[in-house]
Amino acid sequence: MVKQTIQIFARVKPSVRKQQQGIYSIDEDEKLASSLEIVLPRDLADGFVNNKRESYKFKFQRIFDQEAKQEIIFEIIAKPVAESTLAGYNGTIFAYGQTGSGKTFTITGGAERYSDRGIIPRTLSYIFEQLQKDSSKIYTTHISYLEIYNECGYDLLDPRHEASKLEDLPKVTILEDPDQNIHLKNLSLHQATTEEEALNLLFLGDTNRMIAETPMNQASTRSHCIFTVHLSSKEPGSATVRHAKLHLVDLAGSERVSKTGVGGLLLTEAKYINLSLHYLEQVIIALSEKHRTHIPYRNSMMTSVLRDSLGGNCMTTMIATLSLEKRNIDESISTCRFAQRVALIKNEAILNEEIDPRLMIVRLQKEIADLKAELAMVTGEQRTEALTEAELLQLEKLIASFVEDQDPESRLEVGADLRKIHYCFHHFKKLLNDKKTLENTDSSESTTQQACQEPVKDEEYTKLRSLLKQRDNEINILVNMLKKEKKKTQDALQYSSTEKSEARPPPNSPFIAGSPAGQRTSFSSSLSQTQDLSVYRHRSSLLHKKTGMREEMSLGRQEAFEIFKRDHADSVTIEDNKQVLKQRFSEAKALGESINEARSKIGQLKEAISQRHLQQVALGIAESMAPPSTPDPQEQKLRAQLEEEKSRYKTTFMRLKALKVEIEHLQLLMDKAKLKLQKEFEAWWAEEASSLQVNSPATNLQDAAKPFPQQDQTQLLSKKSHPVQAAGFLRSLLPSHPPQTQPFQATG
Repeated sequence: MVKQTIQIFARVKPSVRKQQQGIYSIDEDEKLASSLEIVLPRDLADGFVNNKRESYKFKFQRIFDQEAKQEIIFEIIAKPVAESTLAGYNGTIFAYGQTGSGKTFTITGGAERYSDRGIIPRTLSYIFEQLQKDSSKIYTTHISYLEIYNECGYDLLDPRHEASKLEDLPKVTILEDPDQNIHLKNLSLHQATTEEEALNLLFLGDTNRMIAETPMNQASTRSHCIFTVHLSSKEPGSATVRHAKLHLVDLAGSERVSKTGVGGLLLTEAKYINLSLHYLEQVIIALSEKHRTHIPYRNSMMTSVLRDSLGGNCMTTMIATLSLEKRNIDESISTCRFAQRVALIKNEAILNEEIDPRLMIVRLQKEIADLKAELAMVTGEQRTEALTEAELLQLEKLIASFVEDQDPESRLEVGADLRKIHYCFHHFKKLLNDKKTLENTDSSESTTQQACQEPVKDEEYTKLRSLLKQRDNEINILVNMLKKEKKKTQDALQYSSTEKSEARPPPNSPFIAGSPAGQRTSFSSSLSQTQDLSVYRHRSSLLHKKTGMREEMSLGRQEAFEIFKRDHADSVTIEDNKQVLKQRFSEAKALGESINEARSKIGQLKEAISQRHLQQVALGIAESMAPPSTPDPQEQKLRAQLEEEKSRYKTTFMRLKALKVEIEHLQLLMDKAKLKLQKEFEAWWAEEASSLQVNSPATNLQDAAKPFPQQDQTQLLSKKSHPVQAAGFLRSLLPSHPPQTQPFQATG
């Protein structure tokens, strides 16, 4: 447990040149806390006696003047809190101050330069850097981003945030358990495994945040935002899990309505902001007072969410942002007074460790088993439940190793379980009886072994016979398929020769043995046979990968499946779906690139608007002129382009989302078509096999060999033992590219 007060720091915003700077001084002491003195001289021109104080002095842990860089702010303020979060302690950093004093710049940062990054992106970079270095633990990181606007909570990471109105989104509500722990309903948690994913979530949340232009600030945040990093760590093999959360809070700025003169929606927002900050101050005052029993956390949503951060289990740090211009001196003094009250609050941060419930269950089960064993040993009562099969197998292995061990000092360790001890005695008794029976029946055992070998031979003979029958069926089916394809080829060639009126020799005319044409035919047939075998092996390897066919499918059956698939009516549909799916993938890739381009363009336009603001301010300073009251046309043009890019980003994102659904549907259709093709082939194959059982395989082979010469017929019969070689040989006699007259229809 770590007991410490809330750490307070002050940061002075750089002043605008045309605004009159107030008088202040900073006294830094290495041993003691730094002090800030604000001098407010009396103005005798008011016409009355001014008895106000002229000097106000406040103490802080450290004060950062106007020249302080973002890197120094992170190293001194945020880095210690991030280190404690990695160690398992809760942490909170929140910025407090008036509108336009630099809270959002300190917490989130600016978009102009990389060095202007704020506390949130630098903390994310530091956390993920440390996680990569520490390989001794397993870390899990989740991100949430809560916006409190007009006392209503909204999830900034909700994907519907840009597509819907704010009032149509589900509101984040607070639930409290009996232990007074706060749970937020409708607030999403997104896992971030890398720094890039976490920064993308931060960018998405900042894009959805409520921002408006006020007389005090051109881009004033009109809501309180709480960016939370949930971190859990666990050592491998350990039952202890550490949970920690880090709140990075950007409060909305307080402003005096009478001073700014806002109205309408801005007035409503200002009332809610000031009311929530008033309730925050009430909680701070109640916590700083001694003997106070009731703390009004439930008055506002922000104080309810930050209950642990204010006087609870958390290491909290506050940054008071000050705008020490003469017109803002009163608000700066009020901010410093609030910080002094915050410094009186003491938090008690504890290490958030808990035992993994699953490992605890395993540990308790083992402890219960040990206690039952001790109880059974002491009382001598046998347990009612029986030993499991795994326990019995383990006991038999222990007994076998004990019997085979020749060491006289070896012992049989089965524990203090009487059930296991009794089973060991019964098993020893069984082994002894079996040994006696074995010695008396040696001759009868040899006779039994001979009798057992005969059924084994019969079984092997039956298996070989069924395998031979299966191969015969495959050869017959392939021969029938090749005969049908050859007949279709002959019909197509005769039809084409009739049209052209050219006399051509028939494709199945026999050649004279020993002639050059016969030699070329035999050579081409052997060459095509070799090519068919190589092509078939490649197809069969692809068949296992693409169609998911069983590995035990024979080669002949696979060849039949390839021909069946080629002539199937759904093959065209599958190819069309493949082409459409390829086009959709290309379109999705183009949409993704368009989304990245729109996101980059949005960042560039925001940076251009900020540059335009700086140019206008510099021009006004150089010409000693007041800022123009009319809006800048170039800035309006940039803002119109920004809205157009946001609309394009949203439209492209919705198209990509719809395209993803279409791609998944196409993939499902292709899977269904492949499954249907496989089922129809199985049905066709079973029908062909059943029809072949009626006819004799030898007769089918003779019929299939009739159109061929006697020598080729002998070669075909010699290759009966290998169906793929027979199929390749028959295919070699067909033309190399037969025309497809009609889809192949398998018949019995």
